[in-house]
Amino acid sequence: MSSAPTRQGLSVRSLAKHYGETAVFSNVSLDVAPGEFIAIVGESGVGKSTLLNCMAALDHWDDGTITHEGVELGALDGEQRAIWRRLKVGFVFQAFHVLPHLDVAQNIALPLMLQGKRDDARVARMLAAVGLAGTGERLPQQLSGGQLQRVAIARALVHRPALLLADEPTGNLDPATAAKVMELLTLQTREHGASLVLVTHSEAAAARADRVLHLRADGIAQG
Repeated sequence: MSSAPTRQGLSVRSLAKHYGETAVFSNVSLDVAPGEFIAIVGESGVGKSTLLNCMAALDHWDDGTITHEGVELGALDGEQRAIWRRLKVGFVFQAFHVLPHLDVAQNIALPLMLQGKRDDARVARMLAAVGLAGTGERLPQQLSGGQLQRVAIARALVHRPALLLADEPTGNLDPATAAKVMELLTLQTREHGASLVLVTHSEAAAARADRVLHLRADGIAQG
């Protein structure tokens, strides 16, 4: 079940993914407009994180298409996909994926650095926005798991991406910080017209979305 097509934003059509003979998911179709926030929920093991990785063109899919802002991702080669991610995507990984040899500020600035930009003021604003002001010179091993999650969120938002993909972004946070992080993600979506796709088990996080989609092995359903 899918919504009406969008002129821009993200469009997924009849997507299928298999591991060997086993279908992870099939017949997945959905649209996310600019400025729209959708949450994807479902049973453990149904492939929510895998679907998110496909949307970021980090994983391959076997059938169907993924299009972002009119660009079909399946038609891009590896280098073109990397450039697209660098310019267009902010990804909050469940496992953080911060670089241990870079300090906190450098980790957050990484998307800007990859674009040949430097904006220390914006990095400082993102640190403050996620409640980590004054920690820019610390190394990741000096932070807690919840703090590392906030670094990952700040890094995903710092370059104002058109597509935000978040895999359980509040899973390691206390309720107050989780609420603050969800407000920040929602604000980025509304103010900068990003398309936000959130994979979550959190009812509180999903409740903030414009739409909640349920992923099943045979497709995706609204509400």
